[in-house]
Amino acid sequence: MEEVVSNGSTNRADLAKKKLDSTYFKKGIKVGIYSGVTYGLYTAFVTTATTYGVWAGWYGEKSPLSAMAVAFILGTLATGINDLLSAFWAIVNALIKGKFEDFVKTVKTKPGLIMIFAAIVGAPIAGVAYVLAIVAGGPVVIPIAGLNVSIGAILGRVIFKQKLSPRMIFGILICFIASAIIGVSGLSGEIKPGMILGMIMAFIAAFGWGLEGTIAGFGTAMIDSEIGIAIRQTTSTIFNFLIVLPILGIIEGSGVSLIASLTTTALTDKTVLIFLISGLFTFLTFNTWYKGNSMCGTALGMALNGTYAFFGPFFCWIILGVILKNPGYELAPTTWFASLLMAFGIFIMSVNPLDYIKGGNK
Repeated sequence: MEEVVSNGSTNRADLAKKKLDSTYFKKGIKVGIYSGVTYGLYTAFVTTATTYGVWAGWYGEKSPLSAMAVAFILGTLATGINDLLSAFWAIVNALIKGKFEDFVKTVKTKPGLIMIFAAIVGAPIAGVAYVLAIVAGGPVVIPIAGLNVSIGAILGRVIFKQKLSPRMIFGILICFIASAIIGVSGLSGEIKPGMILGMIMAFIAAFGWGLEGTIAGFGTAMIDSEIGIAIRQTTSTIFNFLIVLPILGIIEGSGVSLIASLTTTALTDKTVLIFLISGLFTFLTFNTWYKGNSMCGTALGMALNGTYAFFGPFFCWIILGVILKNPGYELAPTTWFASLLMAFGIFIMSVNPLDYIKGGNK
């Protein structure tokens, strides 16, 4: 009799645990989708910031800057300012929630050092490439950056010998087909002169984020997501302003003086308020990306975050095209189709649709 009661209690406990796990998993999916939406909003606002104010003059036909500065320094500066303000939001959040001391301690640990290395790959390198991509090629190149999930899976196979199932290979193939469609479709109007550069930079961003996701897997599993994003954005800010920008200034020939002048002007321009908004969404998207990964698995978490391949062009069109009435942000129907195809490929690669319909994940 006691054994029957014991078995009954065990079964109820198992059912309760499965229900709790299912609820936690479904919440993780919502968090992951939210990360994709906020990444799309970050993209739209950082693009808006570099379209107005002093940036409009710098990027204009009568720009006083050299071709080198326009092509590379401005994008790096925009990324640095965005990540500086994102780090501000992350640290304020840590202070409010009493996590700042943990943030300082975590930096010195092995997972913290892994996060710093991943941040250097994914923030200054991929982040700069992403901003350069959307400035040079427009929102049409954003879905190409969404290849980071596919590249992450391939790098995981190469570096950590992780298995690639036929379903994952099929999803990767879909993503690359979508990128090919984007590559030949262009905007519905005149194709921007920097389209090719934008596509190349978008692919570099995809590679950097794919590598970041692969490297940071160990670190983020042991770090609170809000501490992880604080480390990431602080690292990016320091690396951009103290290393990347000075090097670019020296290569350009104007040295640090040009970087100091541009930085001061940008930080005192009214567009810094738009960067403050883009920095907030950057903090939110990476925080929820890390959190979503821990709740529903890294593969599905990256897939859900990868829906920015759709939300990025969508919010750029809404904010810059519809609300602010800037021409050239309308996307061709084939590009919309490719963006949705990219999101579908990411989903197929990361989760078995049959298992997902049944309420599970494989």
